[in-house]
Amino acid sequence: MTDDNAKPPADGEDIDLKSLSDEDLVEQMHDDLYDGLKDEIEEGTRILLERGWAADKVLGNALVEGMRIVGIDFRDGILFVPEVLMAANAMKAGMAILKPLLAETGAPPIGKMVIGTVKGDIHDIGKNLVAMMMEGAGFEVTDLGINNPVEKYIAALEEHKPDILGMSALLTTTMPYMKVVIDTMVEQGIRDDYVVLVGGAPLNDEFGKAIGADAYCRDAAVAVETAQRLVAERRGAGK
Repeated sequence: MTDDNAKPPADGEDIDLKSLSDEDLVEQMHDDLYDGLKDEIEEGTRILLERGWAADKVLGNALVEGMRIVGIDFRDGILFVPEVLMAANAMKAGMAILKPLLAETGAPPIGKMVIGTVKGDIHDIGKNLVAMMMEGAGFEVTDLGINNPVEKYIAALEEHKPDILGMSALLTTTMPYMKVVIDTMVEQGIRDDYVVLVGGAPLNDEFGKAIGADAYCRDAAVAVETAQRLVAERRGAGK
């Protein structure tokens, strides 16, 4: 996948991950993430840690970079939602091993996000995919679930102090509720404290601009790219 000249093992032939060099193991983990191989990701993560790799290096070089490749192919229509969900689940298996170690070292996430589907809407596949892809990119994500009233969003912002608020809607009837949340943030004087990203099948760029969001994201891969860019811009501006 990552190397057109690489030859896959013959059918039935398993790769001995422990026999690979660090560089080859990381490349293999990118392939295993791409293929959604949870057990292999867990094993590869443990091997790198046993070899003395820091948890943040394993996260960045093996998992985040692997999910970046998945995200590019998802954005370009090469991979589809079921395959990306498998990759994200494999990534989460590796993250489960790394999280306690990252907490010990105090390594900061690259950003924090609160995300949820708006009031009146119970659709969550797209939201879940965004949350998993964001975690795969190194963000700390708080998922509020479905059917969230404005009060729950505001309370979560106060509690978690994220960089980003993400809102999802799949119904045309629930789309306007996103503006209710943003207008409430404006009234409370906190709108400029957060990047607001919106998404969902019936939305578009014009709607995002009309309700005062920072960006509309058509899919999870675009959400990750947009989040990384806007958080970096805000931090560069000292916000």
